[in-house]
Amino acid sequence: MSNLKWMWCVVRKELLDIARDRRTLFMALLLGPLMYPLMMFGMNVMTEKRMKTEQDRVLEVPVIGAEHAPNLVAHLATLGIVTVDAPADLDAAIASQQVDVAIEIPANFAQDWHAGRPATVEVISDSTRRNAETPTRRVRNAITAYGQQVGTLRLLARGIDPSVVQPVAVGTRDMATDEAKRGIMLSFLLPYILILSSFIGGSYLILDATAGERERQSLEPLLATPASRGAIVSGKIAAACVIGIGSLLLTLLAFKLSAQMGSGAARMLDVSFAAIGKMLLVLLPMLFVGTSLLTFLAATAKSMKEAQSHIVWLMLLPMIPSFVLMFNPIKTELWQFTVPFLAQNQLLLKIIRAEAIAPSIWGVYLTASLALAAALWLLAVWRYRQERLAVAG
Repeated sequence: MSNLKWMWCVVRKELLDIARDRRTLFMALLLGPLMYPLMMFGMNVMTEKRMKTEQDRVLEVPVIGAEHAPNLVAHLATLGIVTVDAPADLDAAIASQQVDVAIEIPANFAQDWHAGRPATVEVISDSTRRNAETPTRRVRNAITAYGQQVGTLRLLARGIDPSVVQPVAVGTRDMATDEAKRGIMLSFLLPYILILSSFIGGSYLILDATAGERERQSLEPLLATPASRGAIVSGKIAAACVIGIGSLLLTLLAFKLSAQMGSGAARMLDVSFAAIGKMLLVLLPMLFVGTSLLTFLAATAKSMKEAQSHIVWLMLLPMIPSFVLMFNPIKTELWQFTVPFLAQNQLLLKIIRAEAIAPSIWGVYLTASLALAAALWLLAVWRYRQERLAVAG
């Protein structure tokens, strides 16, 4: 019997084994496709709802020294910012999140105002609190607009054209496409979720097919067959990839349906079948890489628990590019498409932003990623050829 037929026999065996365990099959195929899109677009809906609520609702802001600037207080009220008495311990109230933002108007405000000097108004908030960002921005913008309005009126009262104080008008031309603007909200989270789904998509099957069988002492009879170790490894990896591809396809289709049924920016995302196909082409090599790596790690583990422990640090690997790009943005260069995880991250960002991907980039990426998968496959085959693999413990 040829190696190809032996490999097909192993594939059927592994798929039949996991099909008998319906709970595991459900976890492998449906958990990601159901949970990830709900999490992604649920967060989007909550964020949009929160932003809209924060912008529209009447904002109560504690003010110290409101009597020193009654006109400013009246201006804030017209913008939905109502001033209230400040608590006795304002710092403690902000620290305990009872107050998001506050204003302090010093006693010399009126004196500086009438003298034509800049009158100081302090906006008090905790910059590390995300929920205080929108209220603080509303208050700061309202005060800034009031100052600009009064400054313009002062110049007009003196017969001076207000435009003379702005000798240079700075214009902005945003070259970002509409697709890029719509995709920016998902540019950090979506690549990580998709890369993680492909990287460990076959973990359920491959861990059980190697470490699990070794622990149950059912791996030795398989190794005793005339099948070559390469055919056995290839069959197990192929079976895991079948499960991984199924889960990946369902995840991408779930994203497509979620975007089409969503609202706001989610509905405007490019979820065409062409974009889904490009994402699949990006993620398939990562599925081969992850499955081959897991095969080797599971073969080196002494027990199923030890093999499962590798999942913890493997799940952290796809996060590295997101953190690197978040704190140290870099320009896209060709060499980046040879680096695992970074390459997938950059390509997925291009697809999300609806940017064209040059054939040279596809060539470099596919060559590098498939070469890595082949190297890991050879490593797994080498491990399977060691006789002590069949011995549990």
